Amino acid sequence: MNIHEYQAKQLLSRYGVPVLKGGVAYTPAEAESVAKELNGPIWVVKSQIHAGGRGKGRFKEHPDLGGVRVVKSVEDVKENARQMLGSTLVTHQTGPHGKTVKRVYIEDGCDIERELYLSLLIDRKTSRVTVIASSAGGMDIEEVAAKTPDKILTIDIDPVSGMQGFHARQIAYGLGLKGEQVGGAEVSQRHANFFIAHPGATAKDVLQLIDVVRNRVAERMGVELETEIEIW
Repeated sequence: MNIHEYQAKQLLSRYGVPVLKGGVAYTPAEAESVAKELNGPIWVVKSQIHAGGRGKGRFKEHPDLGGVRVVKSVEDVKENARQMLGSTLVTHQTGPHGKTVKRVYIEDGCDIERELYLSLLIDRKTSRVTVIASSAGGMDIEEVAAKTPDKILTIDIDPVSGMQGFHARQIAYGLGLKGEQVGGAEVSQRHANFFIAHPGATAKDVLQLIDVVRNRVAERMGVELETEIEIW
């Protein structure tokens, strides 16, 4: 089964993974409407096709334009969507024939502090789900694997026992991740008795983080924590 980026982000959001706000559009007018609903002042217009390398790809009809573009006005969102929709995007995964862009994803822009890579795939040799992770994320993960394979972490998952807590810890350690965070709620690095509510944090984030902490303490120390106040 192939899914688009916007569909993957909908699934991630459903399970509490924080993602940037965005929406799919099938026409330039719809792209403009989505952009107006986002915060701005920077938007990203992303071609949606079943292939990787969209940012470095080029359109047959517009050889100088890539499949992912950063713009600074609603008008530019509409114009870039117009250029993308119905055009043929060629990437290193599509082959020379390319694929026609039938929808675009309009997303809030952001300052990228760090890029990580994480994927789960079926290893044909072992017939197992394999986790591949790297602290050197971004668009050039294939080049990272070829030139600096030591930066690639590979973990095979036993189909009998499935994904375990130690797998997650091994991945987090390999990626250099620290602390506990759910959405916009984070356990303070200075005092574990305090939660930090970042901008956009919700009550759901806090409640889920409470559950994460309780489960972690129970797993490591065998102690069942109870809340001192009742939460509705």
